[in-house]
Amino acid sequence: MSEIAIIGAGAWGTALSIVLGRKETHRIRLWVYEKEVCESIAQQRVNEKFLPGQLIPACVTPCSDLAKVLEDAAIVVSVMPSHHCRRLFEQMRPHLRPETMIVSATKGLEETSLLRMTEVIAQVCKGATVPRIGALSGPSFAVEAARGDPTAITIASQDKELARTVQQEFSHASFRLYTNEDPIGVELGGALKNTIAIAAGVSAGLGLGHNSVAALITRGLAEMTRLVVACGGKPETMAGLAGLGDLVLTCTGGLSRNRSVGVELGHGRKLPEILAGMHGMVAEGIFTTTAAVGLARARGIEMPITEQMHLILYEGKAPRDAIYELMTRTSKSETLKT
Repeated sequence: MSEIAIIGAGAWGTALSIVLGRKETHRIRLWVYEKEVCESIAQQRVNEKFLPGQLIPACVTPCSDLAKVLEDAAIVVSVMPSHHCRRLFEQMRPHLRPETMIVSATKGLEETSLLRMTEVIAQVCKGATVPRIGALSGPSFAVEAARGDPTAITIASQDKELARTVQQEFSHASFRLYTNEDPIGVELGGALKNTIAIAAGVSAGLGLGHNSVAALITRGLAEMTRLVVACGGKPETMAGLAGLGDLVLTCTGGLSRNRSVGVELGHGRKLPEILAGMHGMVAEGIFTTTAAVGLARARGIEMPITEQMHLILYEGKAPRDAIYELMTRTSKSETLKT
């Protein structure tokens, strides 16, 4: 039996516990922060708060004690919101073994340091041995993966054995994993697309049509690729599941929380009001946008869509004014460098 610990019982963490629970060779412990969520899973086998209607297998044990959840775990999957990653790994560090495989499934950047999640984890867990870390990303709405819709995502790591092991342990008839040796591109793709998804939501909220969202996706991918390459990632990664695949999903799918935030912004609502109505759900793009702007400026990379979204989110800029500025920028040639 494989011992797997999942840290974070939001929608995606719960969905991963369901997906992994379909394989009879796994024993899964799910770390849950909210007392009511832990009780809901233990008593009803359903996470009513974050993933209602999806039955959680009996092999998944909810627990609020980090030490117990991590005990003897061969694979640790971190699915906490990005702004909690550092604090939780500081608490987890004494309970992690050098051989433990860590899989980051959080799609975000740390606002203060501009670090990717695997970089935060490596920084916290550094010691005599290099932590074994991979990044899991790709187009994956939690409820669809949980109910068994065919889903394909990527596990990226420089540790080839880790990537192969995670691919083997996580793959199922309805859940397909590809390996990738570019964690920089995979992580940045999974994070940066959330900002573009908010922009796509703004477009929808303003009542704009398919032309507008197609332009946002295409030019959004161009600016994502520029930053990925500047940070040492591979441009071809952006043509894959963690780049274009996830970008299309979050920009067009009604289940996207980031797109939903954008829709409300397009309707004229302000960010604090939108956040108050999310009832504990997290739209990572809100946090990622600030970090992405900082990272782009540090690398000297132009990201006009991301810049305008930052102005809308944090400086109250009118969405129509932001679109006007994007459309009236200096004329350029269509290449990934412009």
